Amino acid sequence: MTRPSSRSRHSFTAAFVAGLVAMIVSGFLSVAHADEGAAKKLVKAMSDYLASQKAISFAYDTNLEVVTPEHQKILLASSGKMEMGRPDKLRVTRHGGFANVEMTFDGKTATLFGKDANLYAQAEVPGTIDDLINAMREKLHRPVPGADLLLPDVYGTLMDGVTNVKDLGSGVIGGAECDHLAFRAKEVDWQIWIAQGDRPYPCRYVITATQVDQGPQYSIQISDWKTGTDVMAADYTFKNTSNAQKVDLSKLKDTDELPDHLAKGAKQ
Repeated sequence: MTRPSSRSRHSFTAAFVAGLVAMIVSGFLSVAHADEGAAKKLVKAMSDYLASQKAISFAYDTNLEVVTPEHQKILLASSGKMEMGRPDKLRVTRHGGFANVEMTFDGKTATLFGKDANLYAQAEVPGTIDDLINAMREKLHRPVPGADLLLPDVYGTLMDGVTNVKDLGSGVIGGAECDHLAFRAKEVDWQIWIAQGDRPYPCRYVITATQVDQGPQYSIQISDWKTGTDVMAADYTFKNTSNAQKVDLSKLKDTDELPDHLAKGAKQ
């Protein structure tokens, strides 16, 4: 008896899995709840809960998909921690295969520190965390991971432009039972898993760029959620304990989740 080639086995496996997934998804979505109002209420409850917290900290894992000019999908993974004190204190660390960085904000100055290169850059951004997020995204081109979830009106930000809503029932993320919701807007689809109970925090947030070839995704998964008195008070001013060299922001390379040498040709 002739054994199938490795290529044939892979083709058969891929076709079988694709067919199985299609059947599961078709059946699953057919029973998805149609109550759009209830789904929006869950997002609003999460938004109100987040806005009411004066101090928040959590660990996170991110996955960023990029598509090469050859139409190959590549997944870049990183992990980090976020500490926030409203209205104007923030510390975010991120460690991945191409970057090991820390960003601090004390209400006046934003500092981006490249730990491996031992270089740091600073920008004057007086104001709130909201002002910082906008400046990092629009002026400094260094977006904060999961920034949509840190803004004062998470509901208004997320629901802007939404054209379709699905309540997909329950899911489990990191051992926590969550409400799983899916939304569609003009340029992106997004999903969110919100912890059930009296702490409706976001457990996972996934964005799909539907207008980009092969629909690459960005996801952030949250763990070790803490608020209020469970969050250690900290000084958010940058301390140059490693005698790092200060440079212009343009000289600080590979601080984003997408490394510079991939950013030139990849789609995301």
